Amino acid sequence: MPDPLKILQQHWGYTSFRPLQEYIINSVLNNKDTFALLPTGGGKSLCYQIPAIAQNGFGLVISPLISLMQDQVERLRSHNIQAEYIHAGMHYNDVKRTLENMLHGPIKLLYVSPERLQTELFLEYLPEFELNLIAVDEAHCVSQWGHDFRPDYLKIAGLRSVFPNIPILALTATATKDVQEDITRQLQLKDTQLFRQSFKRDNIYYQINYSENKTSDTEQSLSSSTCSIVYCRSRKQVETLQRNLLQQHIPATMYHAGLTKDKRESAQNDWMNNQKTVMVATTAFGMGIDKADVRAVLHYDAPEHIEAYYQEVGRVGRDNKPSVALALYNATDIKRLEDSIDIQFPPEEYLRKIYQAVAEYLQIPTGNEPDQYFSFDLSVFCKRFGFNTLNASYALKLLEQEGLWSISEAVFHPATVQFKVDRQVLDDLHNSYPGIAFVTTGLLRLYGTIFYYPTIVKLSTVAKHLKLPQEKLEETLEHLQEIGIIEYFKPAEGPQLHVHHRRVDSSHLILDMKRIEVLRKRHIARTKAMVSFLQNDTICREKQILTYFGEKPVSDCGHCDVCNKKNNKPNAKELRKTVIRSISSGKEIKQLLSQFPQTIHQEVVSIVRQLADEGVITYDNRGTITMK
Repeated sequence: MPDPLKILQQHWGYTSFRPLQEYIINSVLNNKDTFALLPTGGGKSLCYQIPAIAQNGFGLVISPLISLMQDQVERLRSHNIQAEYIHAGMHYNDVKRTLENMLHGPIKLLYVSPERLQTELFLEYLPEFELNLIAVDEAHCVSQWGHDFRPDYLKIAGLRSVFPNIPILALTATATKDVQEDITRQLQLKDTQLFRQSFKRDNIYYQINYSENKTSDTEQSLSSSTCSIVYCRSRKQVETLQRNLLQQHIPATMYHAGLTKDKRESAQNDWMNNQKTVMVATTAFGMGIDKADVRAVLHYDAPEHIEAYYQEVGRVGRDNKPSVALALYNATDIKRLEDSIDIQFPPEEYLRKIYQAVAEYLQIPTGNEPDQYFSFDLSVFCKRFGFNTLNASYALKLLEQEGLWSISEAVFHPATVQFKVDRQVLDDLHNSYPGIAFVTTGLLRLYGTIFYYPTIVKLSTVAKHLKLPQEKLEETLEHLQEIGIIEYFKPAEGPQLHVHHRRVDSSHLILDMKRIEVLRKRHIARTKAMVSFLQNDTICREKQILTYFGEKPVSDCGHCDVCNKKNNKPNAKELRKTVIRSISSGKEIKQLLSQFPQTIHQEVVSIVRQLADEGVITYDNRGTITMK
């Protein structure tokens, strides 16, 4: 068997492993079920990639995010490692071709989305696979008590009956003790080797600021030359903030699921190559991103829970150099977190109403066959039925956790064409309608498989080959479909809803409200923990994080705002006098702050607010101060 370190050097160019990687790899190679709890940036992917390469056969990797598995496969191929993926957005024939390749090709890793595990086609090929390991990425998704439960993950345990002697490697960055126990139980791990890296990150400076003017505070906190990520909760806020940063000459780009695939890729490439140093994004950005020199992660809006916060700040300082994790919050954030309890766990009547509306929106008849895919546009759905988008999205997720369906992230579906007639009909078409028949001739020349199954066609290439405007080509393809010559699916991009069950009348829908109530109580606990983390400025930030994840910290971290206050707490009266002396009309708050150490910026802002409350000064939305 090849030496794991030599594989690391050959394909990745590294001369040593990160902490725990070598132990995890050896555990898997010794055929042990293994649980790896490594923080974001801890190098989880190598823990299954290297064992898969080192042995005969290939590794099966279950991953929840399409974009993540696509990035992983592209990265592996760039290191001369053969890998494939199968996800919900792929056509049947592409899936079949990939599965055939797994039987006969030199492929070392197959990434699969969990909903594919129980499809007839996958199960048909599964017993023939020569697996050497099963890796479960984002393993916390298997626990219904965790923060991101996905019922499709429960199907993974079924692989045990087919491959009883193949080791399972469960990997996650965030799991409390009860979630760890649930993961072990749900995946049926046996005699598990547990490897847990501390949640301590000595190079991260944790800072939480109360902010009534987040845009101004964000601008003050960002440097045009420092690689940073700014997380916002909504697409609209991402777009607004990016525009404001550009106006302040801060080179910012943006990323959210509402952008086209090309725009998202372009933004990511600009940021990865440091052409734009600041990425403003929703939390959809960052999974699988391997960029070591991110110096700051800023949360414009308070995260929902500590698991999400820790995972997102874990994208900073992966090169172990000093970096900053700054979160802004105000009373609106606290209210949003408290209101989230009722929004995320609506009454049973509302869940049934959403279920009925989905069936009508997708035109699913009562008693339909399960295992069907539908394009699903949440904004269009909510507009048609008059639902609040946020409330409806959480109801859809709860129904997903009940096993009724799964909703994928945005997937790009290229155009496909298949001929529905024989060559004789095409010859007749050429004689009768030469004006459109030359399109069918061109398609046949470019795509040899187009007679046998739906074939992906690149419309721009076909249009160039035929010397036609692309719009004219698309009109002709639609006409050919109307007259029954071809089956044509237009290119599309968007999420899909995969229905798992036979539709029933909403009044007969069985919902486990007891289970949902348990989830609600756990959400309340997570929300309280997040609010406490934001507001508690007396206990070391890292201590709070470590305690939440079950570690027992022995001392303060020394690298957070709370520790700095304890060590360098200024005299309140003297600081107030200094601030008053430094204030002058026409000066902006950010100019005022530049005169003080960053560690006491929060105290300075508090004094400015006090002075405004007392009527000594006023300040506008831009933070410009006026003396009274």
